[in-house]
Amino acid sequence: MASVPLPGPDAPLGVLSVLTMSSGPPGPEQCAFLTAVARWTAEHLELSSAPRPLDLAWGEQEPSESHEQQALKATKAGSWEWEIRTGEVNWDEAGLTVVGIGPDRPPRRIESWMSVVHPEDLPRVLAETEEVIRSHRLYDVEYRVCRPDGTYGWVQARGRVVLDRGGEPVRMVGTVRDTTQTRATQDSVGRALRYMSDGFFALDADWRITFVNVEAERLLGVSRKALGRVLWDVVPGSVLPRLETRFRRAAGEGTPTGFDLRWPTDERWYHMRLVPMPDGLMVYGTDITEQRVRREERVTAERTAAEQAARITELTSALAKAVTSQEVVSATADRVLPLFGAYALNVLVPEGRRLRVAGTVGYPQEALDLIDNVPLTGRYPVPEVISTQNPLFIGSVDEFLARYPSLAELLSLIQDQAWAFLPLIASGRLVGVCVIAFDRPHRFTDEEKVLLTAVSGLLSQAIERARLYDTEHTRAQELQRGLLPRVLPCVPGVATAARYLPATEGLEVGGDWYDVIPLSSDRVALVIGDVMGHGLAEAATMGRLRTAVHTLADLDLDPAELLTHLNELVSGLGDDFYVTCLYAVYDPTSGICAFARAGHPPPAMVHPDGSVRFLDSAPDPPLGAATPPFETVETCLPDGSLLVLYTDGLIESADRDIDWGARCLADALATACNSPRRGTDELDRLCDTLTETLVPEQQHTDDDTALLIARTRTLASENIASWPLSEDPTAARQARGLAREQLATWGLEDLSMTTELLVSELMGNVVRHAKGPVRLRMLRSRTLILEVSDGSLTTPRIRRASFTDEGGRGLQLVAALSQRWGARYTPTGKCIWTEQALPTDCQQ
Repeated sequence: MASVPLPGPDAPLGVLSVLTMSSGPPGPEQCAFLTAVARWTAEHLELSSAPRPLDLAWGEQEPSESHEQQALKATKAGSWEWEIRTGEVNWDEAGLTVVGIGPDRPPRRIESWMSVVHPEDLPRVLAETEEVIRSHRLYDVEYRVCRPDGTYGWVQARGRVVLDRGGEPVRMVGTVRDTTQTRATQDSVGRALRYMSDGFFALDADWRITFVNVEAERLLGVSRKALGRVLWDVVPGSVLPRLETRFRRAAGEGTPTGFDLRWPTDERWYHMRLVPMPDGLMVYGTDITEQRVRREERVTAERTAAEQAARITELTSALAKAVTSQEVVSATADRVLPLFGAYALNVLVPEGRRLRVAGTVGYPQEALDLIDNVPLTGRYPVPEVISTQNPLFIGSVDEFLARYPSLAELLSLIQDQAWAFLPLIASGRLVGVCVIAFDRPHRFTDEEKVLLTAVSGLLSQAIERARLYDTEHTRAQELQRGLLPRVLPCVPGVATAARYLPATEGLEVGGDWYDVIPLSSDRVALVIGDVMGHGLAEAATMGRLRTAVHTLADLDLDPAELLTHLNELVSGLGDDFYVTCLYAVYDPTSGICAFARAGHPPPAMVHPDGSVRFLDSAPDPPLGAATPPFETVETCLPDGSLLVLYTDGLIESADRDIDWGARCLADALATACNSPRRGTDELDRLCDTLTETLVPEQQHTDDDTALLIARTRTLASENIASWPLSEDPTAARQARGLAREQLATWGLEDLSMTTELLVSELMGNVVRHAKGPVRLRMLRSRTLILEVSDGSLTTPRIRRASFTDEGGRGLQLVAALSQRWGARYTPTGKCIWTEQALPTDCQQ
């Protein structure tokens, strides 16, 4: 509500109150309008001075003016009467005063009246007078008159036509009133409406324009000549349907309403306020473009702030999960670059007196080669930021080259146009510099600088933590690699290839391992195992088990017996350690593969024709939880078969169970081996194919993977010679003869003397200390292998003989003449074997 006082001669007569739809106070123009209306209202409500005292006796009256004259005098009006036929005009005194006919003009002539009417108004007034006489309707006209003092005033004449009995007009009678002050008030209001900043126009009940101010003329594209035209004929067509619907609804409902509209002629926003009146509609149009811009800017700022807060929250969470330096950089780039419209991010860390790229997103390798491992000295932005530990913001290439002209070559390799160089300070120590690059010039606002500085604080802590992780992870991987075989041994019985893939998540190393161990008589042991869990303790346990397997394998133990000894070792480590293991021994002379497994996935065998099957057996529990005995399974592997050993990390993952993984492994083997090729290169390619198929690089895994593939190579029958022998003393002579003949057949006569001495000592030991059955076997491989088997379980041992002892020197002689020698148990007893190096021209 807006209220203004009604002015009176001594005190306000009252208050004029107006109900408004606006929540704020009225503007200056609105206040001026209300004041003018209040002044006009007060003039019409003003009463005469105090009433005449009723001091006469009842029924006594002084001669007085008529009631009509009293009323005219009270309203400052006069009366007139015009004889139409004679042109004579009769005025009362007040009437002459109002129209300003002075004593120098004949008061009773119509010409006297016409002479005081303003020349511009006279034609209109005469035309209106003639029309009233002709139509006999009421007379109401307002015009200007010239006063005796030369000034002009406004008067309003009202009257009616008097007819004779024949219906012809004979005279006009009426009143005349001075409206100069009222007109001045209306003019000031009109001028205020005419020139106020808001657009304003008024419509009558037929939608014709009755008033239009300057701003409304501009909006509608019309002039004051549009008065009387229908609004729909002048409104721009693009907004006509919307305007007409709302205007008609407001007029029909009779309640004020408002809406926002974008005006097509100037592309600005206006708030249109519609106020229904009894005889039409008033329309106000207020330009709210700046308000909308400010409101949109405020909304945009709030949205940006909310987005920034959300991004920072996401960044904090992502940095908490990031482990490596590159993961930290990638997490930061994903959330910060879109926030500021940047395209690349690079983190450089000082190492000694040089800079190293710790992580990058968006930069080409050519640019990284120029900035990686550069000295800290020189005039460059990064050393400058390291020196000052203050952020540096460069908004354009020109500004960059003005500061660092020597870096023009670098700019030619990248699309950077603006940069933010942020020092990364953790615990009061500078750990690096973050470079955020833009592909177009950028003006950094104060808000952006503050936010980027906050981001650098989060990034600093994450980079410091990631660098510690990188260091520890590198050490852990070096430990892991040190515990695995650096190079697989080259053995006659199999060609091998292996792969180890560490887990992609977590710092801890795993306990997966594999090994290839040469045994006697060209046999080979294939080992694969998995210490459950991750950590240095598990890795150390893996190293101990690998050493234990080597030691036990040198004893040529049966696979089941070897696992029994390993189980005792693991059980002694405590309840926190469990190990799965598969130990296989392949004999190239027979093609037999004997294996035992403790909780480990079964090996896969690929037949030379490409078919794949798993060598299933009843699995024993893992080492540390098993109860011996273990079971040894024997199977025949044709020459050229593939034996695939693996840990569960190859076939099992979070989204793939072990059975499905085994089927995937079989399919991958069948696909990769449909055109078999020989050689370790082919096995290396197969290892790569299996790991890429089953453990792709982009897959995050929490378990490490070990893979060992062996292709079998049986020893040709012509390289094997075997004979049964008797148990009597003549067996030594027989054995020497057989050996000598076989060496001649193989072209190894140069080894006859040594071989005969070895045969004699071994056979003499059998005759003296063992029992049958006795067998001599010779193998020509990469070495000359001599075996003597018997039925005794007592293994020989070397002892130190004194100078006077007649015996005890046989095994010493065997050890001296052989490259290596040993004994192993067989299903029927034991076997003593020796190996001799072949001449260079006779090596297989």
